[in-house]
Amino acid sequence: MNRTARLYALVEELRAAAPRQLTVAELAARFEVSTRTVQRDLQVLMEAGVPVRSAPGRGGGWSIDPAMTLPPVRFTVEEAWALAVALAAADARTPYAGAARTAAQKIAASMTGPASAAAGDLAARIVALPPPSHSAVRAAVEQALATHTVLRLSYVDAAGREGDRTVEPAGLLTAGGRWYLIAWCRMRRAGRGFRLDRITAATPTTERAGGHDLAELLHGSAAAGAVQPAALAGFAHARLDAGACRRWE
Repeated sequence: MNRTARLYALVEELRAAAPRQLTVAELAARFEVSTRTVQRDLQVLMEAGVPVRSAPGRGGGWSIDPAMTLPPVRFTVEEAWALAVALAAADARTPYAGAARTAAQKIAASMTGPASAAAGDLAARIVALPPPSHSAVRAAVEQALATHTVLRLSYVDAAGREGDRTVEPAGLLTAGGRWYLIAWCRMRRAGRGFRLDRITAATPTTERAGGHDLAELLHGSAAAGAVQPAALAGFAHARLDAGACRRWE
């Protein structure tokens, strides 16, 4: 998460907790940064006129004026249920899970009327077993995709063999509840799919990745019927007229 996104997320985190205060340590753990970074970010928000304030001493922390909110969004009850279920599925293994959490806070804050009550009621009845943390891997994948840069991976394939790969990320594929990084593998000199939960380490680089087309990397796969998820039609209008990766590793 870059600094601009984190500043917005800090505001939403404080607003969602209001009037309860949050400590710097809690915020640092939530955003996986140092306490010094959080202190600097909070100072930037104060200088920008955002109504954040701190209470010193034992039991103190940071808070924000709870009047800070978003304009109401008019969801139907069914839409509210759908959003609650979709956001619940964004666990620690899901790309952009941190952003999904802050998005959920914004959506919840903007809901009014029956939709808000319906979403809250359903959310209270959804539970999940905590997954293993893959935050460092997830963050590296997100950064490489956002900056179009080369990524170095340590990866365990389907046969249990671990090896290192240097890849040029092109996109993400979701299938059967799992997520795959679709990339050009320099060792294989071909498009490959890397299951995110099999990536044991990921190191971002500053080297620019080649302009590999996602559809071309996906072309000719066994999952040739894969298409753009209907729920994303509002974000991107082009369908993925291709399947999954050429080879599942």
